[in-house]
Amino acid sequence: MSFRHQIRVRYGECDQQGVAFNAHYMAWMDDATEVWVRGISPGGDYHAFDWEWMVVKSVIEWQSSARTADLLDIDVGVVRWGRSSFDFGFVGCVAGRPVFSGRTVAVSVKPVTLAKMDTPAAVRELLGPALDWDVPA
Repeated sequence: MSFRHQIRVRYGECDQQGVAFNAHYMAWMDDATEVWVRGISPGGDYHAFDWEWMVVKSVIEWQSSARTADLLDIDVGVVRWGRSSFDFGFVGCVAGRPVFSGRTVAVSVKPVTLAKMDTPAAVRELLGPALDWDVPA
């Protein structure tokens, strides 16, 4: 299972050459993940599982640049399942042109206390099996 999130690259997210500043890619990856997980959760609230996730590592590789006013399609899906950790994979394109690929390692935590926990079976089922995507490790 995967999800496609689309954003328009805003002027303020770009440098003087009109190229998207690198730090924004992680914010866009985070936004795509949250929109996907919230959108498929019961009542639009993943807290119904008494679960949250925290990012512990992110890796990005660029194939080209997103620029001011581009529509950036970001595909997100789970690419690895562990007991308490899992990886979200990302592939970003503009009009079919590869722009970036990325991976975020996350760990499941209890809301409020943020204590590490095993990922609930219901969450694993909701997000689906690990996809075989070529994203950086």
